[in-house]
Amino acid sequence: MTRKKYILAFDQGTTSSRALLIDKLGNIIGIEQKEFKQIYPRPGWVEHNPKEIWSSQLDVAKEVIKKAGIKAEEIAGIGITNQRETTIVWDRETGQPLCNAIVWQDRRTSDYCDELKQSGLTEKIQQKTGLLPDSYFSATKIRWILENVSGAKTKADQGKLAFGTVDSWLIWNLTKGKTHATDGTNASRTMIFNIHDLIWDEELLDIFSIPQSMLPRVKNSSEIYAETDPDLFGTPLPICGVAGDQQAALFGQMCTKEGMIKNTYGTGCFIMMNTGNKPMISKNNLLTTIAWLYDGKPTYAIEGSIFIGGAVVQWLRDGLKLVENSRDIQALAEKVEDNGGVYFVPAFTGLGAPHWDQYARGTIFGITRGTTDGHIARAALESIAFQTKDVLDAMSADSKIEAKEMRVDGGASINSLLMQFQSDVLDLKVVRPRILETTAIGAGFFAGLAVGFWKSIDEINELWQKDVEFKPSPKKSQNQENLNNWKKAVNRSKNWIK
Repeated sequence: MTRKKYILAFDQGTTSSRALLIDKLGNIIGIEQKEFKQIYPRPGWVEHNPKEIWSSQLDVAKEVIKKAGIKAEEIAGIGITNQRETTIVWDRETGQPLCNAIVWQDRRTSDYCDELKQSGLTEKIQQKTGLLPDSYFSATKIRWILENVSGAKTKADQGKLAFGTVDSWLIWNLTKGKTHATDGTNASRTMIFNIHDLIWDEELLDIFSIPQSMLPRVKNSSEIYAETDPDLFGTPLPICGVAGDQQAALFGQMCTKEGMIKNTYGTGCFIMMNTGNKPMISKNNLLTTIAWLYDGKPTYAIEGSIFIGGAVVQWLRDGLKLVENSRDIQALAEKVEDNGGVYFVPAFTGLGAPHWDQYARGTIFGITRGTTDGHIARAALESIAFQTKDVLDAMSADSKIEAKEMRVDGGASINSLLMQFQSDVLDLKVVRPRILETTAIGAGFFAGLAVGFWKSIDEINELWQKDVEFKPSPKKSQNQENLNNWKKAVNRSKNWIK
């Protein structure tokens, strides 16, 4: 019998699909990545081809196994983490998508979300789901597909359609249509899942005109869902860990105790605080979400979603051509001592938490003849830290918990200039772990727990290691001036396109 030595983690993100092999010590022994096409049919619309999501994910999974020189039989199980809220609807009989996936960033249902608010449904939706009415979430995207794709409503009413977030779509394809499932973390991002009763909410399904027959079965974040079709990897592999990307990162950072916080600096920034076994409904425009379902019991979190984090650096690279590679941004920002009075609000797709203004737009204030590309670069990086501060202030007000540190991960967390500035702005210790791939690691941990690869959460906790700790520098007056100017800039960017 072949000894099981590895966990295979799928990390299906907004711009790329990745696969990682994780060993028993939590080390990454192989990683492959493949970018896929971003589709922008109209201003504010963002789509992906579901078939390309699947093919790119399968390709990198096979490639990482091949390059590592291991056998599929050595893999104990598969963990899946994914871009959340992105909505796919497909035909149950053919497995064919009805249309492109509508991505979490897509704003096409903004007007309908305004109608929901005007109809007085905000409190009902928040109390049941922990979410606020916004086009970010899946429910209004499903409704849009049913109303706008020819024949979709009829097929849905006949029970012939399946809806899934990206994890469900991958599981369906991995099992060749035998399993239609999701986990509690992804379900809690749809705006139709009751996070208290842990069921799809019939009243909300009626409001959005979504038939229950479309929906996947909701399972634990750590349990055996199914086995992959043996043709895919040459042997069936258990799919045994599933979590939305930010919840996976919270677990990968081992934020398993109440009050622990992580921030993932990816395309957007996603700050989460573990709030324990009771959902805490926010009074400060944050989201309440399921952190994970384990042994049928939920752990909850509050979350602040920042739409544009690392994406602001991508825009400087691709839109303004200020740098050739994203990693060059730190050197450019370090050419100047400070931001030179420049403040950049990167509200390219509106503002997320705690503002929730879908009509805000990106703005740069304070430009003078003396402004250089270095000032713009520095202001862009600082905007990520300022947005994080806004969210953390709201979190503190909601939870009444005084944070001791913030654990960080994601691509932009490697930028030490940004991390030091973040520590200064928050007046809080910022801790970067040895392994930054916490999203994939978290999915791997969930998978490993389900099959006994690791025996307990305590055993996994021993694997987490600190790399660098950033401590606040004593610049209180400068920080306050920066924060005051930032707030002024944010207020002027709001409600721009109405």
